[in-house]
Formats: sequence, C-alpha cells, structure tokens
Amino acid sequence: MSDVLSALHDTSPYCDVYQHDPELSNMPASALHVDTGQQALEIPVHQHRKGQLVIALHGVVTCRVAEGLWMVPPHSGVWIPGAMPHSNRLTRGGRMCYLFIEPAALEMPDHSCTLSISPLLRELILRLAALPQTYAEQGPTARLVEVLFAELAGMPSERLHLPIPEDRRLARISDALIQAPDDRRTLGQWAQELAMSERTLARRIQRETGLNFSRWRQQLHLIVAIRYLAEGMSVQRVSEEVGYQSVNAFISMFKKLLGTTPTRYLDAHRQRLNGIGRHSNH
Repeated sequence: MSDVLSALHDTSPYCDVYQHDPELSNMPASALHVDTGQQALEIPVHQHRKGQLVIALHGVVTCRVAEGLWMVPPHSGVWIPGAMPHSNRLTRGGRMCYLFIEPAALEMPDHSCTLSISPLLRELILRLAALPQTYAEQGPTARLVEVLFAELAGMPSERLHLPIPEDRRLARISDALIQAPDDRRTLGQWAQELAMSERTLARRIQRETGLNFSRWRQQLHLIVAIRYLAEGMSVQRVSEEVGYQSVNAFISMFKKLLGTTPTRYLDAHRQRLNGIGRHSNH
C-alpha cells in the first residue's frame, strides 16, 4: 500500500486515507474512518500484509479483487485477506471504515467474502478508529480489540459476490451493467456488439463466472437490490432501478435466489444482527 500512498499523496483531496499505512503498526488491529465529502473516492489496486474488513457506513462501497466484485450495503462488510490485490471505491458523500487485522491475531477466511456486521461490532470498529493506531498490549484499547474480535468471529457470511470475467470483452458487459443495472440487452445483442457468436459468448461467460448469462445478471441485480433496499428505497422503486417491468417479477427473482421476499429478507437480517449484538453483550 505504501506505493499507492506516495503516488497519490499530492493529488488526492482525501489525504487521511492515503497517509494511513496499516503496516506501520504491528498491533492486532487498527481502524480508519473515511469520509469522502463532496467527491467520490477511488483507491486503485494495491495490497498489504494485513487483512482488511471494509464497512459501509453511508453511500455505496465497491471492492474489486481478482475473484470478482463486492458491493457493500449498510450492515455488511467485505473481508479481504492479507496480500490480496484489491481496489476500493466509495460514492460521493459516502462514509466507510477500514478494519486492519494482523494475520496471526484472529482466524479469518482465506478468501474474500461478505460478512454481516452487528450494531455492536460497528460501534466497536468506529471507536477503534477514533483511537491511536499504536496502543499498549494490556491497556483499554487492547481490551476493546479483544471484544471486537469475539464479536467479529460470530458474524455470518452473505451471498453478495459477483464474479467478474477476466476477458476484457466480457468485462465490458459487467462494467456496463454495474453502471446501468436496468440495461436489458440480450445475450444476442451483446454478442453482436462484441463481434462474436452468441454461442461463443455464452460459453465464455459460463467458463469465467460459473454462471450462465441470465443467472449472472440476476446476481448483479440481487446485489444492487440489497444495497438499495438497505438504504431505504421502496421495493417498487428498486424493481425499476434494476430494470424489471413489474414489481412481482422482481420479487419472484429475489425469492428464487434467496428463498424469501425483499421485505422479509431485510427484516430477518436486522433481527439476526440485533440478536447477535444482544447475545455478544452477555
């Protein structure tokens, strides 16, 4: 990450995020609160020894790694293991928090994934971000980190991953759909635009993402929908934003992939996180 810090230090209006180098400390954990202000924030591809949990506080956070793309809705975070190249983007007016963890401090997944974030865990991370990066091994901050780790260890994972093709031509499709989720161009129309046969395009998407085109686009819609729903957008409006002609068709897609309706999913998600938070307090 140090290369990114030096390269962007003079040009970025968000100097705090670029000046914060997690490798300067060997503490079990450190955190950083980031506020974009009136501009979007994009940190290009970099890597660091420590694992990183990216939490969305407000706005839209996206994390890209070789495995694919994660969109981080409120109440969730993306875990990125140490030494894994990645980039992060936060929309204008957004806020997020980084939690950096020493590799040997806590057993975490060895692959990128989305984790639920309980209200207690969120507050613990925010509190850590307000404290000095270096602290006494037996002091109050160290005890806070112990509680934080105990809470983090119980967070469930979620299915909010979108595989991103490595093929540049296929990546044009993913980039376009991420920018405009309501884009309803068919596989045949995309094949024509990319100057290849529909059958060839279908095979390449299946090979690189593990999903057929229809299911892959549904996964994108699901991720975007959960993000919008978590931000308070109505189900009707969300269905329009992701290009469904009727709210019933959108609900049917959502239920097929997650086994429940959008409203019940959010209610159950909040109840589960609140339950985890209450349990961890005892």
